[in-house]
Amino acid sequence: MGKQKAYDTAVQQERAILVGVITPGEKEEQTKEYLGELEFLVETAGGKVEKWFTQKMLKPERGTFVGTGKLEEIAAYVKSEEIDVVVFDDELSPSQLRNIERELKTKVLDRSNLILDIFASRAQTAQAKTQVELAQLQYLLPRLTGMWTHLERQKGGIGMRGPGETQIESDRRIILTKISLFKERLKLIDKQNETQRKNRGQLIRVALVGYTNVGKSTIMNMISKSEVFAENKLFATLDTTVRKVVIENLPFLLSDTVGFIRKLPHHLVECFKSTLDEVREADILIHVVDVSHPNFEDQIHIVNETLKDIGAIDKDMILVFNKIDAYVAPEVDDLVALENGKMSLADFKNSWMSHNKVPVLFISATEKENIDEFKTLLYDMVKAAHVARYPYDSDLLY
Repeated sequence: MGKQKAYDTAVQQERAILVGVITPGEKEEQTKEYLGELEFLVETAGGKVEKWFTQKMLKPERGTFVGTGKLEEIAAYVKSEEIDVVVFDDELSPSQLRNIERELKTKVLDRSNLILDIFASRAQTAQAKTQVELAQLQYLLPRLTGMWTHLERQKGGIGMRGPGETQIESDRRIILTKISLFKERLKLIDKQNETQRKNRGQLIRVALVGYTNVGKSTIMNMISKSEVFAENKLFATLDTTVRKVVIENLPFLLSDTVGFIRKLPHHLVECFKSTLDEVREADILIHVVDVSHPNFEDQIHIVNETLKDIGAIDKDMILVFNKIDAYVAPEVDDLVALENGKMSLADFKNSWMSHNKVPVLFISATEKENIDEFKTLLYDMVKAAHVARYPYDSDLLY
């Protein structure tokens, strides 16, 4: 009897290239940082990045985002290397998307579409799935003309999950009806969530906030001794998780929220309003920062701007620098690092702790460093908030 032929049934990883524009006032290091984050997004979505393309321009081209010569260079690479998907670091207009696709003859995504796709693959609850589908439909609506033929031509993969995947819907009214339906469904979910929040309104509420992939879920697991999904990928947590936690004799509620990111599509910010309500209605925020990230200060700024946008910037806050075990201090003779503001961890701590208005802590959630100090500070802040709200309720505290 002859040998049976073996077939590889594994899903082939899509090969991608990234495209970014460097505008005046933007340093090349910044562009590298942005495209590095975009590469991480592609990997999170299940793709593999083969090459980056960048172009210095006063502003993106109205019709094709990049210049004609650069687009021809990208098209040649796509053809010769059989690239599956081209990802742009900014949101493309419907006409730009059509023009670029016509030239490249392959799947084209922008940053917003990629993030929506990751959210679609990560959504677990009915609420998160509804929020993501609504955001996807709102994104697709102005791109309807070119998008449906584009979907018909593709066989799934990155950017293709969610609405439009199983059948072609050319009627604009169907999309608008669906959007209306999802909005009504979310209103109902909002009411249910509001009732839940009122029912647990007596306890002080603490919310973990921060850039995506800074270790919020790991901290949640450590403090609440629960198993919240945590991995080294962007948007590992999509659904807000709330746990009752007791430190010493004091109970409070701790919630882990979706991570923020640069250029988060406004569709998602709007659709995830009910998730962000956990942040808005919290008494105390724990702003988690990945201290080992080279551009953590930019990430702090982005989170603070998002908090400002949703009206939550003035809450009591603890600034927690996580991943101190991964912080790399410069060598003594490393002048470049010192010139760029890189310093020893001791000096770094002093600089932040002396100039910051909110309490600052340096921890490693994975290595359990400085966790007792963290819990003590959290206990003190929760206790102060409890006493301020219930000055005559001393049974819990003594």
